[in-house]
Amino acid sequence: MIYLLKFGASFVLPPGIFFVCFWLLSLYLWRRKEVRGAAALFCVTGIFYLMSTSLVSSLLLGPLERVYDQPAEPAGDVIIMLGGGATADTPNMGELGNLCASPASRLLAAAELYGRLHVPVLVSGGQVYEDSGPEAVIARRELMRLGVPEEDILLEPDSLNTRQNAAFSGKILRERGLSHPILVTSAFHMERAVLNFEKEGFAVTAYPTDFRTGERQSFHYNKLMPSTGALEDSVTVLREKLRYGVTRYLE
Repeated sequence: MIYLLKFGASFVLPPGIFFVCFWLLSLYLWRRKEVRGAAALFCVTGIFYLMSTSLVSSLLLGPLERVYDQPAEPAGDVIIMLGGGATADTPNMGELGNLCASPASRLLAAAELYGRLHVPVLVSGGQVYEDSGPEAVIARRELMRLGVPEEDILLEPDSLNTRQNAAFSGKILRERGLSHPILVTSAFHMERAVLNFEKEGFAVTAYPTDFRTGERQSFHYNKLMPSTGALEDSVTVLREKLRYGVTRYLE
């Protein structure tokens, strides 16, 4: 009963309620003999609905997250952690600024790698928008709270996208004679991130983290519930594929 209630509620709240309205509108058009318009609206709404279900989003996201496996014994002379969003004025233990969910997961992985390897950690990411937080600066503070010494943290605070992450980080690596980076970023972002570092002449060891899907998938009818989170995952895959293509063939 609990699962059934959740399923029903998903079509009363957005985005589910919009799909219901559009399907009813397509039925209305069909009854008015506007068959082409009804069919087009029904099909477009259906595609939008499917992309908003975890059943479809996990099928799209899973293969992208597993382009690179997480190595059991990573080795390198520097750990690179890429930013992915931060707030500027949210409270954080008496200070201001927090990393968003994905970079926070990346930060934990970078800290764990440092504890194992004791090599420098390079945090890369600037202040993307006027009201967002300085990603690398906040990441350095959080790494220090987790026990990473300040002298072992390298700061790249200027990049605004993945291309600049690679270019600006590459400059720091060359200046310090570091050539075997371990790249830490979200699993869905790793394929494009590796490509950008390859364009800068670095063969990185990929260390994906922040996984959103598991390898083992089972069916439950609640995976057909529409949700904004599932839609975001589907859009993430499309965005990554588009940006990967632009990076590979146009940049």
